[in-house]
Amino acid sequence: MKKPIYLDYNATTPHAPEVIEAMQPYLKEHFGNPSSSHWYGEEPKRAVEKARQQVAGLLQCPPEEIIFTSGGTEANNHAIQGIAWAMRAKGNHIITSAVEHPAVLEVCRFLAPLGFEITILPVNDEGLVDPEDVQRAIRPKTILITIMHANNEVGSIQPIAEIAAIARDNNITFHTDAAQSVGKIPTLVDELKVDLLSIAGHKLYAPKGVGALYVRSSCHPAKFCHGAGQEQGRRAGTENVMQIVGLGMACALAAENLQRHITEMQRLRDRLFAALSHALPEIQRNGPVEKILPNTLSVSIQGVAADRILHLIEPEVAASAGAACHSDTVEISHVLQAMHLPQEWAKGTIRFSVGTMTTADHIDRAAKVVIAAINKNKIRR
Repeated sequence: MKKPIYLDYNATTPHAPEVIEAMQPYLKEHFGNPSSSHWYGEEPKRAVEKARQQVAGLLQCPPEEIIFTSGGTEANNHAIQGIAWAMRAKGNHIITSAVEHPAVLEVCRFLAPLGFEITILPVNDEGLVDPEDVQRAIRPKTILITIMHANNEVGSIQPIAEIAAIARDNNITFHTDAAQSVGKIPTLVDELKVDLLSIAGHKLYAPKGVGALYVRSSCHPAKFCHGAGQEQGRRAGTENVMQIVGLGMACALAAENLQRHITEMQRLRDRLFAALSHALPEIQRNGPVEKILPNTLSVSIQGVAADRILHLIEPEVAASAGAACHSDTVEISHVLQAMHLPQEWAKGTIRFSVGTMTTADHIDRAAKVVIAAINKNKIRR
């Protein structure tokens, strides 16, 4: 059976061949513990530090400001909970947005009954936070602002540098969840002005189960994972050497090829939308025109149910829905709700996300499949 065309890179990415090759020695001969002082620990330790330099190179920060984690979710937890507890004596107020990933929103919800006050900012119909709303939300006891760099569903790129400058002017720590942006657009921490930044390996062609947290040297979150003294005493647990090596290689590849990948992903994304919009007059694009990830296309088709369309195209195309229709109800994602997308459009929302392994032929074939499925299965309002 022929594999479906994969257009769900925002969910997860395949492993880059170079990543697989880099990891293999640490699956085979270099099995030692990097904390061991003998011969078997030397090469794994060097590999971890090389990977740290590679991640730092992509973000343009000192290597010692990188902490390896089990993924983006742990990085977000470490950042948010770490600052919450470290700054508890100063205040208890945290600001976030309505379109954050659950790995941020659920952490904030966890902290709320523990004495922390959470402000969830609205977004406009493009999914963007207004920096003026951030300014107005600040209180004397605000200790953390956490706003994602780019949205996983519609691709909106937030004005992070502008919001971070507001945070800095008010002596407030700023964190961004950059799981969707690292490797797709520039993520230089000094340009973004962030104090903490989260990375998820499996969003940029590295393995699942590995990530990193950038922590500016002036920032001191409380420990999230307690134990031995790995990661400069900031994150306990024996390092996952093989996957850390994979993340390092993925970051090195991203740094080397970023602009070329941006150009190519934009071309393929726009090719897909051109084909769909030409054949489907009842389609609309979600998110900003300019401030959007180059690989992400969120579209809504009036008069169809996205989950039904995905089911029909599943043998030939893999994508994601923004809503799920059941017998009597429609479950619309929190992102589309926050953008106030009308239900008649939201229920027909499909996200296509391309990647470095996508080709023009993939796009053309996928467009034909999607158009045929929609034309044959329109649901009258």
